[in-house]
Amino acid sequence: MTIAVAVSGGVDSLYALLSLKGVFGGPVHDVIALHARFRDESLKDPVPGLAERCRDFGIPFHVLDLRRVFDEKVVHPFMNAYVHGRTPNPCALCNRHMKFGQLLDAAEQLGADRLATGHYADVVEHPVYGSVLRSGKDVKKDQSYFLGLVPRERVRKLLFPLAHLTKAQIRSIMADHGIAVPLSQESQEICFVPNDDYRAFLTASGVSLPGGGPMVLADGHVIGKHKGLWQYTEGQRRGLGIAWSEPLYVIGKDRSRNALILGDARSLATRSCVASHLNLFVPSNLWPNELFVRVRYRQKAVPAEVRIVGSDEDATRMLIRFETPQIPTAPGQLAVVFDADGCLLAGGILCKDN
Repeated sequence: MTIAVAVSGGVDSLYALLSLKGVFGGPVHDVIALHARFRDESLKDPVPGLAERCRDFGIPFHVLDLRRVFDEKVVHPFMNAYVHGRTPNPCALCNRHMKFGQLLDAAEQLGADRLATGHYADVVEHPVYGSVLRSGKDVKKDQSYFLGLVPRERVRKLLFPLAHLTKAQIRSIMADHGIAVPLSQESQEICFVPNDDYRAFLTASGVSLPGGGPMVLADGHVIGKHKGLWQYTEGQRRGLGIAWSEPLYVIGKDRSRNALILGDARSLATRSCVASHLNLFVPSNLWPNELFVRVRYRQKAVPAEVRIVGSDEDATRMLIRFETPQIPTAPGQLAVVFDADGCLLAGGILCKDN
């Protein structure tokens, strides 16, 4: 079996590659390395360093130019979401369309049977679900949430060598073997947004962004002016620039009035949300009674009731009701359903119909 390994130049993907090659004492697999260019390398180009590491260990190395498709499938939808007042999750789209879409297709064209990456996640054979994604061991680095839109049929072709390791363990192993990493710094939150400053990125992009409008309370009382709905997200408290008798939060956006809706802590929490563009990993009739949902990356999955509207084959909505009140969900972000063991059951994109 030939395994293609997606390598970015960072420590995680390089460890994944070398571990499958047997460098650290495990089984030796037939591996090839793939590096995808998703954007122009404005700082340090990892390709020379990756090519050198691959030569050191006798691993075939391929570079794919996917910049045009990345712009089409990830960057442009990211900008369009902000124009329409949503808070997008570009990593989820990248995983669906690029890493486990275009890159997996390229791997198979090169003769690979599986694609491995440096994600902190796992693929397991479940006695009821079959091949299914599951959360990784390192709870601080677990990336299973970002895999919520990866098509179910692709899961069985994936490998995640970091599934049972922590970041600290990986760094230690690489250091003990004296292996230099082309990109030693941690990757930033959104790879194509310099300094993680999405406001500056959008402003410089030339996209037509909506202007300012009223800040209003839930009863319609105007208390200030916002700088553009795209600059705010649900649940936000800091940076509102409004003086009030008590802390205010963003509890919603009304695009029809170009209004930013604010409220106090009592009006902040929500008990329900809706997701569309569904991706079911496990048929809903096989789901356990106890379900957990994450609607933000840095959030623990919380107990919830979930109902699918329509049959699994043509489901249009996923209705979610939390057991306890939560911070308002942000349209454009992901909603991912887990079981008690961290297996992914379904994913979808949060929408405003809640």
